[in-house]
Amino acid sequence: MIETASLVDQYGHGVLTAELGLGTFEARLGGAAPAAPGTTFFDTQTGVAVRRWCPPLLGLEPHCTPARYLARRRELGSLEVSRRLLRATGISTYLVDTGGVGGPGAAGASDELTGAAETAAMGAARGREIVRLEPLAARVAATAGGVGAFLAGLAEAVHTAAAPAVALSAAATTRPGLALDPGPPGPGEVRGAAGRGLAARGSVSGWADDRPGTGPLGGGPPLDPVLLRHLHWTAVGTGLPLHLETGGGTDVYGFAAATAGVGGPLVLRDTYPYHRDAARLTALFPQVHADLGSVLARTGAAAAGVLAEMLESAPFGKLLFSTAARGLPELHLVGARVFRAALERVLGHWVRDGAWSVGDARRVAGLIAAGNARRVHALADD
Repeated sequence: MIETASLVDQYGHGVLTAELGLGTFEARLGGAAPAAPGTTFFDTQTGVAVRRWCPPLLGLEPHCTPARYLARRRELGSLEVSRRLLRATGISTYLVDTGGVGGPGAAGASDELTGAAETAAMGAARGREIVRLEPLAARVAATAGGVGAFLAGLAEAVHTAAAPAVALSAAATTRPGLALDPGPPGPGEVRGAAGRGLAARGSVSGWADDRPGTGPLGGGPPLDPVLLRHLHWTAVGTGLPLHLETGGGTDVYGFAAATAGVGGPLVLRDTYPYHRDAARLTALFPQVHADLGSVLARTGAAAAGVLAEMLESAPFGKLLFSTAARGLPELHLVGARVFRAALERVLGHWVRDGAWSVGDARRVAGLIAAGNARRVHALADD
């Protein structure tokens, strides 16, 4: 038995406290595009995993119908459901991306989500904050009187936010397929980009919005690539870990090479289905790590095979467990259960075949489950 007594969820969001209807709940299981006609997002690996793991904690049989599950959910109330599910994850520490629009524990920018402290309290765990850079830039721009004030305020805001945070977070690109220029932009480039952005919008508050269909990750006006690079390098200067949301196929090789030996750790997120590339980068660059959240969230019962692929080339000290959950406490629970099952199948199989010792398997499991996240984020007491 490959035990992982406690987990550190190295990246995720808070949960919704509002009561959810069937349609709203189903939409939160999937992506931005609608489900196929005659189906819902319960017809995904994530949806099946929710119906497998969550109903018993609400007093229902596994794999009950979605309607029955949602009825029981409403009967108990969202707060009670969140407590039951979060406390069953085995997660001892939640690192929560709060959207960067407030102090520690603030709700997210695009949802009324719980912050780090409230999420942790529901789960009887510890909570620490990850600050998202794009909303932080938007907040500064909303009150800036001009380019100089915006850039000075942005530098101050990033360093102020970094003080209580355990990491900073940003998108690697403003649109899928846009290559990331690895080097820091010059002062003239930055001022020009800031001026264009402020002049075009009067305010850049829309940069912060990462809801589907709006903002830099959706259909709205994107954050200027030069300003995004400037944000990346400002974050590198804080020395904190920088989480990069790669969007799957985004090429971050150049940025990884440019930041080797500079700043803090670089954690690649949202790597699936390009997880092999992410694993390769962790072996090439000393500061690069890979998050497992997108692997767990999207592959469900097939997660063991994908995890094994990452373990082929990634050093074991470079992989970090996360749920990458947002909005639904069910996603936190499923992430934890799928991770444990995948780890047991992969490492347990190697032990039974005689390729690994039980001691090595348990040590590596502990690193991926919690130890690596504690080291990368300096969580000495978590």
